[in-house]
Amino acid sequence: MIILGIDPGLAHTGWGVVETFKAQVRARSYGCVSTNADEPLQKRLISIVEQIQAVIARYNVEHVAIEKIFFGQNSKSAIPTAHARGAALVACAGVDSELGEYTPMQIKQAVVGTGAADKNQVIYMVRHFLNLDHNPEPDHAADALAAAICHAHILQTDVRLDPHGRSLVC
Repeated sequence: MIILGIDPGLAHTGWGVVETFKAQVRARSYGCVSTNADEPLQKRLISIVEQIQAVIARYNVEHVAIEKIFFGQNSKSAIPTAHARGAALVACAGVDSELGEYTPMQIKQAVVGTGAADKNQVIYMVRHFLNLDHNPEPDHAADALAAAICHAHILQTDVRLDPHGRSLVC
């Protein structure tokens, strides 16, 4: 199965594509949609839509996992990030499966084992899970890969819990 993970942001929307086969998860590709702060909002958003749609088409994405928005102290960036998240969701509208939406804490818990993990721990574990010989960069792409890994773990758990193929969680 092919899973696209997305770490939304207006300046940088990370994306990562993983493929699962039984219990194995491997990276297919990853990157980042970067937009210019000098451009109008609608141009920035359409850039996110078009580039994420291109990734979906290129890799025949079957499932999507996207990070939920969480803002503790930095609520100033909540609206621009919400715009980017909305653009990414529009881009994924054609993927015919339920959307996996996860908080940063859930993603860290699934990948590192603790929701309090820092960015370096997440990058290290993404590299380990995907058997990469380098750290995935930029860090937005690493976060997107982590979201995809989180979704893969949940889907694999569902299959183990219900061998008849009925989805229990998504």
